[in-house]
Amino acid sequence: MPAKKKAAKKSESCIFDKFTQKQIAEFKEGFRVIDKDKDGLITSSDLAATFAELGRPGTDSDFQQMVADGGAPMSLTVLLNMFATKSSGEQDDDDAIIAAFRSFEGTTPGTIDPAQFKGMLQAFGDKFTDQDVTDVMGIMEMTEDGQINSDALLGMLVAKTD
Repeated sequence: MPAKKKAAKKSESCIFDKFTQKQIAEFKEGFRVIDKDKDGLITSSDLAATFAELGRPGTDSDFQQMVADGGAPMSLTVLLNMFATKSSGEQDDDDAIIAAFRSFEGTTPGTIDPAQFKGMLQAFGDKFTDQDVTDVMGIMEMTEDGQINSDALLGMLVAKTD
């Protein structure tokens, strides 16, 4: 009998198997930041508080819709399932993200020309609107000469930028 139980456990698919330990740790940290009341669930009020902290207000219906998109109470496992569904379990590792953003840098390492970056955001992939670009640029740190500080940007996107 014990052999059957082991076989059954091996054949079960676990959401945690779809991500690396590093990715799971990053998801857990993000979940903890958003779960303001620390009850193990992300609610519309948790999202509203998080968005307010980021200076990105929204409506109650926006936040309720975000939670409803999970299809279940928004626990860490539900959140991981959402990420797995959206990305088919494939996540860019930090090196790929760093390389992608470094490719936008011009002749000055650590900076990205905002006009060129805007053009790329509006020309390729999920094309950004002017408002999308304004929102994105609003969270980016700029250098004294008006360039995007790509080192700071990467610091927001990945755990480590070396």
